[in-house]
Amino acid sequence: MPSNEQRRQAAKRKLERQLTRRAERVKRRRIWGVGLTVIVVVAVVGLVYWLANLGPEDSEAATNPTEEETAPANTTDGSCAYTENPAEQPPAEAGLPDDPAQTPSDGTVKITVTADQGVIPLTLDRALAPCTVQSIEHLAKAKYFDGTVCHRLTNSESLKVLQCGDPKGDGTGGPGYTIPDELPTDLADAPNNPTGEPLKIYPRGTLAMANGGPDTGGSQFFMVYGDSTLPPNYAVFGKVEAPGLTVLDKIAQAGITPGSSPDDGAPKTPVNIKTATVDS
Repeated sequence: MPSNEQRRQAAKRKLERQLTRRAERVKRRRIWGVGLTVIVVVAVVGLVYWLANLGPEDSEAATNPTEEETAPANTTDGSCAYTENPAEQPPAEAGLPDDPAQTPSDGTVKITVTADQGVIPLTLDRALAPCTVQSIEHLAKAKYFDGTVCHRLTNSESLKVLQCGDPKGDGTGGPGYTIPDELPTDLADAPNNPTGEPLKIYPRGTLAMANGGPDTGGSQFFMVYGDSTLPPNYAVFGKVEAPGLTVLDKIAQAGITPGSSPDDGAPKTPVNIKTATVDS
């Protein structure tokens, strides 16, 4: 049996071992803590270095366009202020229209559209939209419309139009410039209008400009073959003469290849414009 002295010595050694293990654990924790701190510091320094040396250059390139991208679009000096839209990549022969200080605002321009479905005579009225008439006359003289298609036909209860004038034939093309809005002021109000927004009647025979929003008109126009209800957001610049309405009726009767709806799509019988000439 161990003596009391032996038991005291054994207890002392056990306590010393416990203290030693506890000191080692504290030391290891301290080492891990220092190491982790070093790793965090290195990571922070690296991040600061990245932000200081790469971030500003990259962000500046992303947020500050090049001088070419921010250069203002060219605008003609006359009263119409036609504005270039290079994104449309128009035919080179079109160019910007002449834009005198005083745009002619009286008289008419006769244009004959010859399509594979027949001849559509148009009368452009300068008094209605002088800048629009000046532009369409310019495009016709440049043979811009020759070889294009009328890409859209509608035949709903409220919209009956044939849309033409897009060199791409898909509704996205234009002449490379925009025309300022010349919105109608004398159209009759649409009856039974529950929408609350202004709606007008674009009567049969109306010749008007298509657009994608304010001041975005270009070369696309539409010919109304049946009274249509629209907001007064489309410049009226002339009319379709009676022989042309006969051709439009024939095109409409041939039907639609549905696109966005059964009543809106491409003409089932393709309408190709061979020439659009200004009558002398």
